[in-house]
Amino acid sequence: MVAAANLVEVAALVGDTARATMLNALMGGQSLTATELAYCANVSRSTASTHLSKLVAARLLTVLRNRRFSYYRIASPLVASMLESIKVVAAIEVPPRRQPRSANDDALRFARRCYDHLAGRVGVAVTDALVAMGHVVLTDEGGEVTPSGERFLAAFGVDLRSRSRRIFCQPCLDWSERRYHLKGLVGARILDRLVELGWLETVSDSRALRLTSSGRAGLSETLQIELDDEGAATGRPCDPRRLMA
Repeated sequence: MVAAANLVEVAALVGDTARATMLNALMGGQSLTATELAYCANVSRSTASTHLSKLVAARLLTVLRNRRFSYYRIASPLVASMLESIKVVAAIEVPPRRQPRSANDDALRFARRCYDHLAGRVGVAVTDALVAMGHVVLTDEGGEVTPSGERFLAAFGVDLRSRSRRIFCQPCLDWSERRYHLKGLVGARILDRLVELGWLETVSDSRALRLTSSGRAGLSETLQIELDDEGAATGRPCDPRRLMA
């Protein structure tokens, strides 16, 4: 009964339109103020503060107070994973609403931050390439970086050392591509390295990431990923039906 009550509480918190909008805005991994989140959700500052207090109390968000400002962020990778899983169900199981896609929608589908790792067509293409090259093995139980993968990623400048107890490597079903991208420490560090190299750049006021010309060339040379003008990638796909069999 306690577990069911907790489920109802979390579902009610996430199910509110304003709170869901603010949680989605924070899925880029950044910290935002109540004023910024109020603007995203199109509510007043006082209303946003009430919503945020409830989310912090439920441990879905954490808050960092820095002098005059309070910054909110997703509390943990587990919360981010829950929110992303809801998006997958909504994208696959719920009948789509009839509304035109915007330029930002297309940008998010191409490349975006999924909390702290890379998602969208580019994220799936990177995962497919690493699997095809034998650097990563994915199953329905999780993921593993092979010895050749450790050497490859080290040479690429990806630091996989960690003192935390977080998940190391795991598949994450992409809500827009409906195939797997990488999450966990491996996925996060790969995204960090791609941004550090200038291959991916953040898009203002969005979770979307922009693939630069050097990034397009680098992915082609390093991982044999060729992206066409619509963002489709060549290469051997990592089929979730096989992994979940």
